[in-house]
Amino acid sequence: MSLPDLLPLDASTPVAPPLVSLRDVHLSFGITPVLSGIDLDVQRGQAVSIIGPSGSGKSTLLRCISGLLRPQRGSITVGGIRVDQLNTEEDTIALRKRIGFVFQQYNLFPHLSVLDNLVAAPVRVLGKARSEAEATAHALLKKVGLADKARAYPGQLSGGQQQRVAIARALAMEPELILFDEVTSALDPETVGEVLNVIGELVDDGLTCVLVTHEMAFARAISDEVVFTEHGVVVERGSAEQVFSSPTSDRTRAFLSRALSGHAGARPTAHAPWHAAFASATFAV
Repeated sequence: MSLPDLLPLDASTPVAPPLVSLRDVHLSFGITPVLSGIDLDVQRGQAVSIIGPSGSGKSTLLRCISGLLRPQRGSITVGGIRVDQLNTEEDTIALRKRIGFVFQQYNLFPHLSVLDNLVAAPVRVLGKARSEAEATAHALLKKVGLADKARAYPGQLSGGQQQRVAIARALAMEPELILFDEVTSALDPETVGEVLNVIGELVDDGLTCVLVTHEMAFARAISDEVVFTEHGVVVERGSAEQVFSSPTSDRTRAFLSRALSGHAGARPTAHAPWHAAFASATFAV
């Protein structure tokens, strides 16, 4: 009898634990509940989009994952670190080294050049040599299409350019996970595509991403999984194709119907330029 014949019939490759795991997460501000029992898993290499109406707890959820907020109940684990149990500054720094966070506002240091904005944290937090950090910064600026802006100051850049610098700054810390919180909400329509194109390329590169976004067509095009939240609970989750094409919840269907009104055309292909692709997407809900 050969060796394969001796293996159990149900033998399979072990499934790796998720990079991000939330279980029964509750958080209230005073008497106002914001998160009411959130469960969520994000596997390494996944892009997960969180969608839903304003005030549904999406941004709060990202802040809990990053350790900026602590839930009153439930567990949050990122790469084996219990985020809900961080007790020391050393533990918090260890977590922040592994998570990049890009906010709605760019939060760049206005008195520092673009290059210095990218170099500061790797030198001070990661202990990199200045020369090494600068080489990485120049490579990242090239990646986000801003190779010629290293010596510029944030006030000299457009909103879209500043947001791309913010993304490059997050990447300079070499994170395992990057969180995007409505990063196009403060941009004018002409610069939204610049930022979405960069994020789409990061997803194609296999970076683990969790995005809160109102850009529905973009979310469908880039996401492995889509999570719809409302009133602090997960109403529906599934593949992008399932959620956008055949949502099981009437509430999801109603939300998408309103959010996607006005979009027409063909669904973008997987490798189309994101700034062109998301503008021409269509969905059946």
